[in-house]
Amino acid sequence: MKRFAITAAALVLALSASSALAQPAAHGKGSAGTQRKARESGQPVIDWNQALLSIVNTPGAQPANVQPTRNFAILHAAIYDAVNAVDRSHEPYLIFVRAPRAASETAAADAAAHSALVGLYPAEQSTLDADYAAELAEVPDGPSKDQGIRLGETVARDLLAIRADDGSNVTPPPFVPGTNPGDFRPTPPNFPTPVFTTWGQVTPFVLDSGDQFRPVPPPALTSSEYANAINEVQSLGSATSTTRTADQTIIGKFWAPPIQNFWNQIAQTVALAHHSDLPTTARLFAALNLSLADGAIAFYDAKYTYQLWRPVTAIRLADTDGNPQTVADPNWVPLAGNTPADPSYPGAHSTLSATAADVLASFYGDNQHFSVTSPALPGVTRSFASFNAAVDEAGLSRIYAGLHTRIDHEAGLELGDEVAGFVLHNALLPAHDSSGK
Repeated sequence: MKRFAITAAALVLALSASSALAQPAAHGKGSAGTQRKARESGQPVIDWNQALLSIVNTPGAQPANVQPTRNFAILHAAIYDAVNAVDRSHEPYLIFVRAPRAASETAAADAAAHSALVGLYPAEQSTLDADYAAELAEVPDGPSKDQGIRLGETVARDLLAIRADDGSNVTPPPFVPGTNPGDFRPTPPNFPTPVFTTWGQVTPFVLDSGDQFRPVPPPALTSSEYANAINEVQSLGSATSTTRTADQTIIGKFWAPPIQNFWNQIAQTVALAHHSDLPTTARLFAALNLSLADGAIAFYDAKYTYQLWRPVTAIRLADTDGNPQTVADPNWVPLAGNTPADPSYPGAHSTLSATAADVLASFYGDNQHFSVTSPALPGVTRSFASFNAAVDEAGLSRIYAGLHTRIDHEAGLELGDEVAGFVLHNALLPAHDSSGK
């Protein structure tokens, strides 16, 4: 697994759960000429990212059949292409518009974000309209602002139209679970219907296809590698484990929420700590969320290709796996209680964490000191000396929670690295001519 050797000045970072939209920063003060010389603040990108985090954390607001990473990617691709149409320092992601140099990048970002989110979440329009008004109030009135608004609306409209038929709205056929040893099937105690069974066929944002970096098949059930992985999670991931440490128990619970939310919050804090300007912040969040979206498509492709049973099933039915090194426990329960409603291999937390860390390190270097909080354990803070340290803990947390094996973790790390590497080398690249001529 490749990792970055780049280093940067150590920073102490902490996540905030409050929305930046509540108190917008003064990122639009001064004349258009002054803004252009001083570089406009990246705060609007943070504000709109926080707005989307608030939406996806609101029960019922996120469509159950749409993986949230898709909508984060659409939001930030729209912001990036709108801002970059004025800045022109990098190649557009998808929508090319030759915008006037005098257009307000901030207004373009706000308009693109608002239009994209209203298109994705029409039921949230009243809240989004209020957020938009507060954001635009920070931009001086005039032709520059008007040009930026028109630009952002155009980019978002075109991007939404392109993604309308990306396969995300396909109604999957009923999932028929296998009955052979190793086959994934709904898990106790609630036996939920498997989710996102066809998400691997959604059109990627940057990858050529969902199976482009498909991992090799998991090891045979009769192998020592499989037995070692199952025995590890059977011991460490049990609800009544006597081998899991108190810290590992905290870790297993801490990282339970959607992993892409953690990494978007970490990115917010990093960008603010570095005082990144608007074009840089827009590019960071676009690279991050395009990678996360394609990472989700890639791991769902692999999950439903191999359809490997989850640890709770594997452990309860270990007497059927043909491996003398495993021992069945028909009453085994994972620390997490409920198991996610999809196959085990590869691990989503490991895939998306590796992807996010690679993107963040490509902008700021890996060696960042930061702290993370979790809605799953209010008042608990985890601190790290690098992005990759957080990757390892987030991935291993799923073993401690009883939801994944080390086999899933390692395959996810490799897949995440491959996805991020492809996105970073094939999208949002420096422009061949950034002079604007």
